[in-house]
Amino acid sequence: MRSRFRPPFGLTLAAVAAVLFLHIPLLLIGLYAFTTEETAYTFPPPGLTTRWFLEAFQRADLWSALTLSLKVATITTLISLALGVLAAFAVHHGKFIGKEAITFLVILPIALPGIVTGIALRSALKMMSLEFSFWTIVLGHVTFCIVTIYNNVIARLRRTGFSIVEASMDLGADTFQTFRYVILPTIASALLAGGMLAFSLSFDEVIVTTFTAGQQATLPIWILAQLSRPRDRPVTNVVAFFVIIITTLPILLAYRLTRQDEEVQ
Repeated sequence: MRSRFRPPFGLTLAAVAAVLFLHIPLLLIGLYAFTTEETAYTFPPPGLTTRWFLEAFQRADLWSALTLSLKVATITTLISLALGVLAAFAVHHGKFIGKEAITFLVILPIALPGIVTGIALRSALKMMSLEFSFWTIVLGHVTFCIVTIYNNVIARLRRTGFSIVEASMDLGADTFQTFRYVILPTIASALLAGGMLAFSLSFDEVIVTTFTAGQQATLPIWILAQLSRPRDRPVTNVVAFFVIIITTLPILLAYRLTRQDEEVQ
């Protein structure tokens, strides 16, 4: 039997304090989405109301920003899935000079501070004389969302023996059939988990979007602009509350898929 490691009490206490420090503000956002106060907040709130939800749903600028964010996140996820899978297969199965350099270049955008990536993208777009548009936002998001797909797929490929591919070929399957009936089912949960993480990252990205959006406003940029309007704070809290829910659910599902795969392995 393996002995169960028990961390020191001080380390446990520090971990709990860190988790509370990160999550209590999120709970407060949800609480103040229902407050009856308009500007100055007190704790506990003097009363609760759903008035701000109705006001938020009636804002045309909010729906425009939400629609743009959903479109960007969806297209970004699809492109990242295609490019991430191709990059993972090329690095895992290919034998060529510079494999490690490719891995480094794929992972680099998510390792760099967002402001560095944003400035680099804006400079590149200016040099190519490209107008800021929907597609420049997507391009900026793909640079870091592709990493989640790549990491998930290549990790799965490394745990999967190449013998099943060879067996499929020996039984007469062509390349497409092998990919469809053997490889794709093997990496399906990794693709799903990576795709959900990519969608969440794209949906709530604000720093890179600021440098690539031009005059357009995604939902995070809309929220950022609302912070300078004290009377709109309750509506902003409502929107932020929904953003937390929308981004948290895919991350939790991706985490469960990853854990289940590890248990099976």
